[in-house]
Amino acid sequence: MLLKSINPANGEIVREYPESQWEEIDNTIRDVKNAFKSWRKTSIQKRIDHVKNLARLLEIKKEGLSFTITIEMGKPIVESRAEIDKCIWLCNYYCDNIDEFLKPRPVSTEATESYVSFQPIGVILAIMPWNFPLWQVFRCAIPSILAGNTMVLKHASNVPGCSIAIEDLFLESDFPDDIFRSVLTSNRKVERMIANKRIAAVTLTGSTKAGQAVAKTSGTYLKKCVLELGGSDPYIILNDADLDLAVEACIKGRLLNTGQSCIGAKRFIATEKIYEEFEHKFVKEMKSATMGDPFNEFNQLGPMARGNIREDLMSQVNKSVSLGANLLCGGEINYDIEGFYYPPTVLSNVQAGMPAYNQELFGPVASLMKAKGEQEAIKIANDTSFGLGAAVFTSDLDRGKYIAEYELDAGCCFVNDFVKSDPRLPFGGVKESGYGRELSIYGLYEFVNIKSIYIK
Repeated sequence: MLLKSINPANGEIVREYPESQWEEIDNTIRDVKNAFKSWRKTSIQKRIDHVKNLARLLEIKKEGLSFTITIEMGKPIVESRAEIDKCIWLCNYYCDNIDEFLKPRPVSTEATESYVSFQPIGVILAIMPWNFPLWQVFRCAIPSILAGNTMVLKHASNVPGCSIAIEDLFLESDFPDDIFRSVLTSNRKVERMIANKRIAAVTLTGSTKAGQAVAKTSGTYLKKCVLELGGSDPYIILNDADLDLAVEACIKGRLLNTGQSCIGAKRFIATEKIYEEFEHKFVKEMKSATMGDPFNEFNQLGPMARGNIREDLMSQVNKSVSLGANLLCGGEINYDIEGFYYPPTVLSNVQAGMPAYNQELFGPVASLMKAKGEQEAIKIANDTSFGLGAAVFTSDLDRGKYIAEYELDAGCCFVNDFVKSDPRLPFGGVKESGYGRELSIYGLYEFVNIKSIYIK
């Protein structure tokens, strides 16, 4: 079987890659396990030196890596460069903090000495998506590898070029062989990979359905897993919000990565007093967003990553309209142009029971909802099976803080800004958005043995 890298801007095949056979995958996992035996004993300073080399190489190769991202999944080239910059930030953040994060923590007991030690656990299997093809790999790989683990990457089958490029980066950064390896395979072999006795734990970023499958298999073999899954993030706009600021943040949160982000802004709930003005400003900005060639630096949106994703989105929009939603802009595919483009789209009068209310819309489609007041807005925001991110816009910062901390059911809550990941903050969700955390010290601790040491 061949894995095809297809340019979503024109539908043309960029390159075909042979799928790894099981014997090759098994041998790779074996080699990565063997590498772990020595890597875990490598000093933290040497691990840091390798990651610093990696960060420097990312800067040197930024243009080439950005091209690979854009040609394989359609992200606007400016955003591809920003993705590389974020990977560099991540590397530097962990290099600066890993000593403190892994330092043994003394605990006062009756013993002569007692403390908590943080030790690596082995080979981590990373099952990663296409929408942030470098960032999402780096955010799980760098802390795990600095902690002394090794990693096998099973990347999305439509970004094989990115998968190979990441492995090459590790090799060119003078890491020892087999600390990080990539295998090119479809999802059909994932269950068998998780079952492999040399795999210690699994991290997945993907759909809720994929998370359920990975959790089931991981549970069968009693292996730790971290799941970062889908989202339908609500943004609440209250009466006293700065509407210009709110609209700007909401548009950025919705259109980033052409709307293909688990933590993208998706549902916008404005109180009735300011709803009409918010809708007017929001629709105006969505209509003015530029869509086209992702290598044109002036375009805000590129194509969607695959044709079937676009068709699924179109079906969700059409179903919502048929159930009573109002189409305020967009919503139609121009099949006369090449590529998998879908225009910025706004739906209003979105009600429970519609796909635009209950499902994740993975593309540049915004669902607008009107609430009578603050409490109804919070109720609508939480009326979802997802719980990845959320935001609230208000000039009363104390009130915004209270709502974010205590009222919204999500793993990441922002006040007066759109939700985004940050190496310094833990990232992850609740409910059907998964469990476990990535980034910060909390993400690092997901894949270490938090070991108690007691000396009488």
